[in-house]
Amino acid sequence: MNNKERSQGGNVPVSSNVPVKGGVGAAPAKAQQDKMGTAFGPTFVEAERMFEKMADMTKQVANRAFEFFTERGGEFGRELDDWFKAETELLRPAPIDMTETDKEVKVRAAVAGFKPEEIEISVKDRRLILSGKCESSEKRESGKRFYSEWKSDHFLRDLALPQEVDADNARASLKDGVLEITLPKTKVREAKKVSIH
Repeated sequence: MNNKERSQGGNVPVSSNVPVKGGVGAAPAKAQQDKMGTAFGPTFVEAERMFEKMADMTKQVANRAFEFFTERGGEFGRELDDWFKAETELLRPAPIDMTETDKEVKVRAAVAGFKPEEIEISVKDRRLILSGKCESSEKRESGKRFYSEWKSDHFLRDLALPQEVDADNARASLKDGVLEITLPKTKVREAKKVSIH
């Protein structure tokens, strides 16, 4: 069996804009969705919902990058550094490992600290989007002083798949901080020979 491996680390820039055919993305069938919902694993959602998240995050990163730009005096030539600094501040890295066989594509993401219900997945054509967000707060009181700490972690990955996959039969699981997604490949249609008379 032919096996190809590829590894991708860090965050893919959330501003990447890949055309998607057919409008709203596909989520797994109802039975599959129930099986893999928040009670059992990460949730598969419509691609449109993920596109909205990506647009919102791009806006947040752009605003923060502009703040860095103004803080250093508005000097041109380092805008890309501002963007990556903002992205690093707002998004947590989620290293990816992608493997491919003749029958399926398997994606693993390191997402330690996230619960299954805090992760969303979208599959459309040859595009896989992963999103996770967790928030926590802690309140402490010491004498007359009161402390309140709030923490938020967020990751967002937009991945190009090597081949179209069967979104209805996609499976996902989360174990020991590793998100594993199995995507069965769709059968490639062979070119049909047409005779000219």
